[in-house]
Amino acid sequence: MATLWGRQWTRAELQQRVGDLGQIAGARLVTLADGKERGVRAAFCRTGTGFAFTVLIDRGLDIAHAEYCGKALAWRSMTEDAHPAYFEREGLGWLRTFYGGLVVTCGLTQAGAPCTDQGEPLGLHGRISHIPAKNVWVDGAWEGDEYRFWVRGKVQEAVVFKENLQLTREISAYLGQNRLIIRDTVENLGYQRTEHMLLYHVNIGFPAVDEGAELIGPSKASAPRDAEAEAGKERYAQFDAPIPGYKEKCYFHDMAAGPDGFVKAAIANRSLGHGAYVRYRKSALPNFTEWKMMGQGNYVVGMEPANCLVMGRADERARGTLQFLEPGERRDYELEIGALTSREEIDALAAEVARY
Repeated sequence: MATLWGRQWTRAELQQRVGDLGQIAGARLVTLADGKERGVRAAFCRTGTGFAFTVLIDRGLDIAHAEYCGKALAWRSMTEDAHPAYFEREGLGWLRTFYGGLVVTCGLTQAGAPCTDQGEPLGLHGRISHIPAKNVWVDGAWEGDEYRFWVRGKVQEAVVFKENLQLTREISAYLGQNRLIIRDTVENLGYQRTEHMLLYHVNIGFPAVDEGAELIGPSKASAPRDAEAEAGKERYAQFDAPIPGYKEKCYFHDMAAGPDGFVKAAIANRSLGHGAYVRYRKSALPNFTEWKMMGQGNYVVGMEPANCLVMGRADERARGTLQFLEPGERRDYELEIGALTSREEIDALAAEVARY
C-alpha cells in the first residue's frame, strides 16, 4: 500500500477519492520551450510525497531537476537543460551543455578525461547524454495496492564502421515513496568487440551540500586523483561553504558492499535533515569517484559509480582495466537514488553502512 500523509492507502481507497491519479502522482510528458532548452522532450515525475524529478528524454533519458518538499537534491549549472544540438564533443566542450542534474550518464564507449586512444581523439565523458531516446513509453499501473510509474526508452550510440551500442533504460518510482530506480541494459548490436565505459554522474547540490554536510559511505580506502586532491585529502568527506578560486578535487574510493552485494552512499546535511543517497551493485560498478567542487556557483559534490575511473579510455587501456562488449553481449545495471528526509534517516543510513 502507498504511505501518504501519515497513513497507508489501498488502491480502492485512493480511486474512490480521485478521478485521475495525476491529482496525486505520476509522470507527465512535456516539451521545454525557452532558450537553449527549446524543443527538449521531458517527463515531469512526482510520487505524492514531495519527491519530484524531471527526465530529459532528448538528453539520453537522464535526470535534471530533483527535489524533496521544495528542497533541491540536485545541483544545477548555468548551462540550463541545453538541446543536444548544442553538443560540442571535442576536448572539454561537453561542459558547455553539462546542466548538472541528478544523473548524467557518461559513456558508452568513453568516460572521463579527454584523451587520444589508438589515434582517435575522444572528448570528455562521451556522447550518450546528448543522444535523444526513441521508442519512449511513459505510463503507470497498479501492482496490487502499489502504484508504479515509469519512463522507458532506448538510446543508441552508433557510427558506421565502429560501435553500435544500445542503452535500454527504465526509470521508475512508486506512489508514496521518496526514491527512484534506474534499470539499464547496454547491448552490443554490432559485429565487433567494442569498448564499454559507463559512469553515473550523480550531482548533489545545495541545500543537501552546505557547510557541515558530509559524504557518508563504506569507504575502505580512498586515493586522491592528483596533486590538487592530495591537499586536504583527510577532509574528503567534509564540505565547506563556497570558497573563492576553489579547484575541483576527485577521490577514488574502494566502497564495501553489504550482504546483498549493493553499495549505499549518501551526501547529507544533518543540521537540515536533508540529503540524497545512491545504491548500486558493486559487481557491475566496481569504482566510485567522489567529485568535490566547493567553488562559488560551481558548488556540488558528485557521487559517481562506474565500471571505470575518470582518467579516460587511453588510461584504462594502458592499465589493462578497459572493459569490452562482445557482439551480442548485454550488461545489466541498477541504480537507486532517494531522498533522506530527516536526521533520523541520515543516522540510520550511517549506522547501516558502518556495519559493512
